[in-house]
Amino acid sequence: MSSPRNKAVFKAVDATPVVPSSQEEKSHEAGEIFGRNVFGLAVMRKRLPKDVYRKLAKTIRDGERLNPEIADVVANAMKDWAIENGATHYTHWFHPMTGLTAEKHDAFLAPSADGQVISEFSGKMLISGEPDASSFPSGGIRSTFEARGYTAWDPSVPVFIIHQPYGATLHIPTYFYSYSGEALDRKIPLLRSISALSRQALRILKLFGNTSAGYVRAMVGPEQEYFLVDYKLYDQRLDLKICGRTLFGAKPSKGQELDDHYYGAIKPRVAAFMRELDQELWKLGVLAKTEHNEVAPAQHEIAPIYSDANTACDKNQLTMELLKKIASRHGLVCLLHEKPFAGINGSGKHDNWSLQTDTGENLLKPGGTPSQNAQFLLFLAAFVKGVDEYQEMLRCCVSYPGNDHRLGGNEAPPAIISIFMGDELTAILDSIVQGTAYVDITKKKLKIGVDAMPEIPQDTTDRNRTSPLAFTGNKFEFRMLGSSQSIASPNVVLNTIMAEELGQFADRLEKAADFQSALQELLQETFTAHQRIIFNGNGYDDAWVAEAARRGLANLRDTVDCMPAYIDKKNIDLFTKHAVLTETEMRARYEIHLENYCKVTAIEAHTLLDMVTRCILPAAGKYADSLAQTLFHKKNCGISLPTVMEERTLTRVSEQSAALFRICEDLQTALHNAPAADGGIDVARWYRAEIAARTQQAGELINQLETIVDAACWPYPTYADILFSV
Repeated sequence: MSSPRNKAVFKAVDATPVVPSSQEEKSHEAGEIFGRNVFGLAVMRKRLPKDVYRKLAKTIRDGERLNPEIADVVANAMKDWAIENGATHYTHWFHPMTGLTAEKHDAFLAPSADGQVISEFSGKMLISGEPDASSFPSGGIRSTFEARGYTAWDPSVPVFIIHQPYGATLHIPTYFYSYSGEALDRKIPLLRSISALSRQALRILKLFGNTSAGYVRAMVGPEQEYFLVDYKLYDQRLDLKICGRTLFGAKPSKGQELDDHYYGAIKPRVAAFMRELDQELWKLGVLAKTEHNEVAPAQHEIAPIYSDANTACDKNQLTMELLKKIASRHGLVCLLHEKPFAGINGSGKHDNWSLQTDTGENLLKPGGTPSQNAQFLLFLAAFVKGVDEYQEMLRCCVSYPGNDHRLGGNEAPPAIISIFMGDELTAILDSIVQGTAYVDITKKKLKIGVDAMPEIPQDTTDRNRTSPLAFTGNKFEFRMLGSSQSIASPNVVLNTIMAEELGQFADRLEKAADFQSALQELLQETFTAHQRIIFNGNGYDDAWVAEAARRGLANLRDTVDCMPAYIDKKNIDLFTKHAVLTETEMRARYEIHLENYCKVTAIEAHTLLDMVTRCILPAAGKYADSLAQTLFHKKNCGISLPTVMEERTLTRVSEQSAALFRICEDLQTALHNAPAADGGIDVARWYRAEIAARTQQAGELINQLETIVDAACWPYPTYADILFSV
């Protein structure tokens, strides 16, 4: 009889691509459907009175709260549009500290005087809501019995409709905050950091004579990586369902060694999924543009066109949600965990970050004039200084249990923060530091100075894929983010450290009697003091670890090592100074992340114990029994037969099973005696040493068993089954 594993493998292999069932679901040109499910400016212009539209457009442009005087008019127009497009409910959609999004659906209904119902949606309903906040992480900001939490509409990003098989819901992007005003979400600090960055950047621009810019925004393009696996195989793996990653798995005979998956031909099931994903994202106004196979088998990537950081954050959350929903319609499962399979590349989310004025000027793009290049170098200097001074905080903002399996120990990028500049730009910076003449590719000598700044090449070197932070012509690519992570926190840190350094530069240059001399001195001083953070070599090489230590760079290997950065005085001072996070909010996030680490570690351990006790050890026992019976029959059949295979294999299975049983007993005891997960840094260190370490040891023993137990007995789909089935 075929095992459940074998049946799942056969069904996965026989699966065919999902074909659209109606004309409506077939392919459309992007221009036909783009923004169809978004209450955007074009829709507002048609449906709102001119004066209301102007006020609302100004609110959106300036990031202000909606004027209550026009709220009812806007709400009514929004409701009518939503109902016409099939919506029956609305929800305030927010980003709590769980890493996911949250929503509570309310119907567009109100009782009428005659006992019937009418459609209702007021300005008050649009602007604010009051979800139960009792079960959302708060890090001690509010007590469990204090259930009040509040949502408020963020008009700077568009309202949209999500269609489901059972109906449609109007989604209103909102903030989430406590009764006393503290941020309980990721959006509020992001918006605060955007404002702080804009204020300081405008001061710098005025020094260069730019008085036309009204604001400066961080522009972000997140590259989303993910795995696609067959649902039937996924359903046979309890660890994938509960933990999002495999807790064990023997290395397949073929992984990514041949580099034959990267940018390879997209398979039919995946192509069908990607096509539907594109269309659904386009309907929601998400500028999904690029998709391809990634390095590992079954791994893929989707990348959007750039948008402002706040919009990019919302749309990336939408993208992650749709990846999962649409995958299920194709008999697939989208895995967003950073390391779902050991021994092959994990999934990240490169955060392409730049600065842009409201007039369209990219402040990280080298210019064609001395003045433009001087401005570019000043913004570059601020970034270099900020990354060096706040490297621990940058490392901290991408630290959580999933990313621990990717950063630092298992694959690139390393856990050490550094910046890649490329040979050309590094040569220019060296010339500034040394006060020498720069020789460009034409061998023409150019004096380094504000009045005769050299033309700086935009992108003349290959991208260094080993660098955590790489300059790629007109932006920085922050590559340490994990695939399941909200991009909000990393961009909060990038925005805030940039605001700090630009503010320091502005304080100094605004007082200078000779701006050009002061600028040249500042550039030379800054690049000299922070040269250590620039590294153009191989970040994967062990020699870099030693070199980074010599330079005095931090090497924080995991979440437990990183979290103290949240409550470091230097970092608290930074975020409170720019009104991005209060000390209370920072300490709350410190507590939330530590507690989450402990809980995730415990869940993984309990899951592994369940799989070992109920399936793996019984399977190994059955195989051992069959070997023993074969050995017995051979020795007692009256003929002298070789039994070396049975004897040695039986010994190996028995020894490995016994070792696995012992480590699982120790793990069970440790879990039984585990302190409460909210006990702070010392408790997190205990979970790392006593729970996480034993879980890993048990996984390694299981991997050895998998390679010797009869495939017909093995209860779970293997890496080879899962990775090569779609």
